[in-house]
Amino acid sequence: MNVTEYLTSWSASYKDDLVNNIMPFWLKNGLDRKHGGVYTCVDRDGTLMDTTKSVWFQGRFGFISAYAYNHIEKNPEWLEASKSCIDFLETHCFDKDGHMFFEVTEDGRPLRKRRYVFSEGFAAIALAEYAAATGEKIYAERALEIFKRTQYFLNTPGLLEPKYLPALEARGHSITMILINTAARIREVISDPVLDRQIDESIAALRKYFIHPEFKALLEMVGPQGELIDTCNGRVINPGHCIETAWFIMEEARYRNDDNELMQLALQILDWSWEWGWDKEFGGIINFRDCRNFPPQDYSQDMKFWWPQTEAIIATLYAYKMTCDEKYLEMHKQISEWTYAHFPDKEYGEWYGYLHRDGSVAQPAKGNIFKGPFHIPRMMIRSHLLCEEILKSR
Repeated sequence: MNVTEYLTSWSASYKDDLVNNIMPFWLKNGLDRKHGGVYTCVDRDGTLMDTTKSVWFQGRFGFISAYAYNHIEKNPEWLEASKSCIDFLETHCFDKDGHMFFEVTEDGRPLRKRRYVFSEGFAAIALAEYAAATGEKIYAERALEIFKRTQYFLNTPGLLEPKYLPALEARGHSITMILINTAARIREVISDPVLDRQIDESIAALRKYFIHPEFKALLEMVGPQGELIDTCNGRVINPGHCIETAWFIMEEARYRNDDNELMQLALQILDWSWEWGWDKEFGGIINFRDCRNFPPQDYSQDMKFWWPQTEAIIATLYAYKMTCDEKYLEMHKQISEWTYAHFPDKEYGEWYGYLHRDGSVAQPAKGNIFKGPFHIPRMMIRSHLLCEEILKSR
């Protein structure tokens, strides 16, 4: 492989796809120029199917628009989109108790709350990235305030409804891993010991509770002390989440002057999760596996969703940057080529979100409450930057 030629080509491709496909699609079809914020429930051609607004995506697109502005080009329309999402969040998406809603109407009336605090995390990173774009410290301070409130919700018994009743005590991987990235994004614009402490605590929890060498796996749910919960739900491996965790840790290792111990942890998670996730028959990263190789319970277990592919693209490229091991560049080639052969919609733009195991389209909509402009543009921005960094270091 001609590495310079390969990375130059992908760097240009990621940037071009972001600037000329993904961002224009959502600015045209998603941005609500009347009420503010963004719609995500759009059909294949961008037709609005449902005006319900995902609170996650007000934060997610608020972040992405500012992230693209900060790292790709100073497009004022992107910064305006970020501000529109942030203003909608602040005006409509917080309940009186400080906990955020999950879904609201197009004009911001609350529809649903959930026990999770992911809405808070996405709101916080949007505010932090907007602060980086504008230099307005008030947004960084607000991001930190929301983060601390999120910790309060998580650490105060009884404030958030547990996933299970008392008969089953458990820890979840998803909130543990997302707090690493959330704290790291806020740390870019404001300093506070609580951010580094949360990252340390999350990484320690991953090591102590979720990593199970006997299965060569990072589990999604474990008992209070990390014990295997030997049920269908307790044996779940989510390769996409694990691979995302791997590159979050790589980013932290880099922040800590290329901390080798952290890097080895990240590479171990990536290697194990790739082995569980890569579909050797059809290609792509599969949704769920059972650590004892029983049939997974989830109905979408053998499907290929958009976001695990994007996380694998970032993680393999990051691993190559950190190690110069061409094994990871070959993995990057596998996942990038498979993803770009199956997910992009060459007629209407953007990407499909849901494929069957063989790569055929399961349903053609470009967005819903859970899919919208986040994982795909984040991958394009991060991967473009990684390609450029690697090329400059050669």
